[in-house]
Amino acid sequence: GAYILAGGSSEPEVILMATGSEVALMLEAHEMLAKQGKKVRSVSFPCMELFKQQSLEYIESVLPPSCRARVSIEAATKDMWGCFIGLDGEHVGMITFGSSGPAKHVLKQLGFTVDAVVEAANRVLAKQPRTMDSEANVLRAHKKRKTGSREF
Repeated sequence: GAYILAGGSSEPEVILMATGSEVALMLEAHEMLAKQGKKVRSVSFPCMELFKQQSLEYIESVLPPSCRARVSIEAATKDMWGCFIGLDGEHVGMITFGSSGPAKHVLKQLGFTVDAVVEAANRVLAKQPRTMDSEANVLRAHKKRKTGSREF
């Protein structure tokens, strides 16, 4: 399915996800983000379908719901990544087809670089609330409205 390659020991601020040959690009971006002081988790996705079949406990241990800053990296389409990156995430990949030349040159020309992954990660991080209890505050406010109470 999918498994943590790096950054699995702490609660991540941002999760990078990749499959196949893009894993190397992900790990380079992981190192750059870590040097910036970010808590990064990198996840390899050999098979999305098998990952979806795992227990909810396992899925949430790899992709904790508390971390909504997520970036997927794949040279192909981003369609399959939506359920993993969510509404707050970004996809770094190519949207064109048919370029030719040395791989390194073509990938750079198409914006498929370590810098692009790091920039995407920093953008999704910038969109996140500064406190981890923001979801709890939303739930608390909803319950107050529903019950009409001022406190629980």
